[in-house]
Amino acid sequence: MPGLIHLDYILENPSSHLLTWTLAMEASDDFAFSGPKLSSLQLVPLSRHTVRFNLWPSVQGTWIRPQLKVVDRYYNKTLKSPSTLHLDDHDHVHSPSARRTAFHFFAGLTSGLLSAVLLQPADLLKTRLQQHSGGATTLLRTIRDIRNGPQPIRAFWRGTAPSTIRTGVGSALYFSGLNRLRRAVEQAGQRGYLAVGAMKITEAGDGHSTDAPRISSSSSSLPKLSNLANLTTGAVARASVGFVMMPITVIKVRYESDLYAYRSIGAAGRDILRHEGLRGLFVGFGATAARDAPYAGLYVALYEAWKARLSGLVGAPDQSSRMSGAASVPINFVSGVLAAALATALTNPFDSIKTRLQLMPDRYTNMLQAASKMIREDGARSLLDGLGLRMARKAVSSALAWSVYEELVRRGDGWGVDQSVA
Repeated sequence: MPGLIHLDYILENPSSHLLTWTLAMEASDDFAFSGPKLSSLQLVPLSRHTVRFNLWPSVQGTWIRPQLKVVDRYYNKTLKSPSTLHLDDHDHVHSPSARRTAFHFFAGLTSGLLSAVLLQPADLLKTRLQQHSGGATTLLRTIRDIRNGPQPIRAFWRGTAPSTIRTGVGSALYFSGLNRLRRAVEQAGQRGYLAVGAMKITEAGDGHSTDAPRISSSSSSLPKLSNLANLTTGAVARASVGFVMMPITVIKVRYESDLYAYRSIGAAGRDILRHEGLRGLFVGFGATAARDAPYAGLYVALYEAWKARLSGLVGAPDQSSRMSGAASVPINFVSGVLAAALATALTNPFDSIKTRLQLMPDRYTNMLQAASKMIREDGARSLLDGLGLRMARKAVSSALAWSVYEELVRRGDGWGVDQSVA
């Protein structure tokens, strides 16, 4: 029937209890519907049930928000499952994915720009430490040299322009791409259902003897995936964005060193193309991917694991499924610091190799040759150059970027930016 759409809600009971729910579809002037306006449903343990509604919009080409209210009759817990649908003149159903992707892009851009500007001095110092062979300089000596030079404040923030472009745009692409990947994986795990209303009840885990189910609490505003899915989606998203942003990454690293005297981003790009060709803008991509893909994969997996652990420590049995900002921001920030510290330590050798490749392409031709040459001439310790500074910077920058990003996404839910339908 033209204009008629089918909307399926999936209700799942993964607990060991028999649950009885009352379902009510709220009336709206935006659409008419057929289906159970008010019904009772019992779900045995470890089962799911699909409830279908047929919707007829009042006006084609407008957004509608069906609201299914679900009440646990015994424990009197209420869930409301929002879903937003848009219908065009050809009666096709559109989820607001474009609007949601744009919002994630904006949230990632904001968090990336903030961390890039605030932490640029740490990035510059790391590059200066890694460019020297055999530990020829130290952090304190590098700081002293910059401080004693002309315009020290400006010198500490040298390279901010390419850094903000790389980190801001890169974070925007990464977060929006990662969100779409995670949504796709989440939907694939739902066996093809249109799960606009999957509601899960878990048992109370507070150590007390009770049969009361509770809504699981979490500081996260993002899809919940397995550790393997978190690791894989993070790695794929970061490697893809790393390739796109490689030219500005090469320019950024050279700006931060004292081996090049570039005056502008355009002049830097023209100089690289003139002397090294197009390949010069992508030098070090192998080492960058070997650094970023494992880092991002490990970070996302560890970040989600730490959030779940910390949320469980502070969560209350009667808490809603998403924490308030006052509770979620510190949890997300601490989780980001812990995840970034470990992921950074494991991937630092690739960061050192990448820096040498991008600063001295005449001496270092590929990742394996660079690693061998660094170990032979400067010792294995050269692979850990800048580790302490990078750990501190990445811990703060990643925690800051992800905390700001998740808080913007959480607030976006309250502003009407639908995150529930992919």
